[in-house]
Amino acid sequence: MSTVYLNGEFMPMTEAKISPMDRGFLFGDGIYEVVPSYSGKLVGFEPHIRRMQDGLTALEIEQPLTLEQWRTLTETLLEKNGGGDLGVYMHVSRGADIKRAHGYPASVKPTVFAFTFEIPSEPVADLDKVKTYKAVTEQDLRWQRCNIKSTALLGNVMHYQASQRSGAGETILFNRHNELTEAASCNVFVVKNGVIATPPLDHQILPGITRHILLDVLRQDGSLPVEERTIDMDEVKNADEIWLTSSSKEIAPVVELDGKPVGNGKVGSVWLAAQRLFSECKYNY
Repeated sequence: MSTVYLNGEFMPMTEAKISPMDRGFLFGDGIYEVVPSYSGKLVGFEPHIRRMQDGLTALEIEQPLTLEQWRTLTETLLEKNGGGDLGVYMHVSRGADIKRAHGYPASVKPTVFAFTFEIPSEPVADLDKVKTYKAVTEQDLRWQRCNIKSTALLGNVMHYQASQRSGAGETILFNRHNELTEAASCNVFVVKNGVIATPPLDHQILPGITRHILLDVLRQDGSLPVEERTIDMDEVKNADEIWLTSSSKEIAPVVELDGKPVGNGKVGSVWLAAQRLFSECKYNY
């Protein structure tokens, strides 16, 4: 039976109970993070927690735990669930009020919930083992604060479902100016003539931790040119390579977009070099 954390206690998942008046349940009024761990080694733990703290500040939710308290919680949860390859989900809502009202209540205590779940084996830079993806495109119809990792994910869920209906694995999104934003659950990179590019951070794009680590690794290495800039969808559709990045996927190559091959329809050599660099350095973050 899996062990979860809820408001200061570790308990079996079947015993965890949250009030139906919790604002996370009623409004999606909260912030979450997912941190991957492989054989107990966490990837990007501190950047993940800093992003969660930034999100809580943006929503004016009290910080329930310090960085080190989050670390202790996470390490204990991993130990209680047997280690191995696990993702750690962490969730903070504003808490439970006695009534349902849109305005922030003055004095409620945040609800803190965390659990682990099994994740696939660690991605490796291997052309024979890499999982590839098909994707479709849609206009981005989500809210205008996508830089906040809110638990209110209905827009993302609906966009993601479009890919499921099409037999694909992701939906790549573009704004009303026909510019790439991100995907339903990932950041997006494109490669053309050996140059790697991804959109700059703004309110339309989640500041992904894998995105952050990958950009830092690429720039420190210096062998692969990389740019943060506006990318229109024509450039996406004519890219040599397209990548999805997330904590669960790391760097995932897209080989088909809207039913057409990306580049030559195979995983590219730039992906191989980038994933190799990422795998070598990711535990430094």
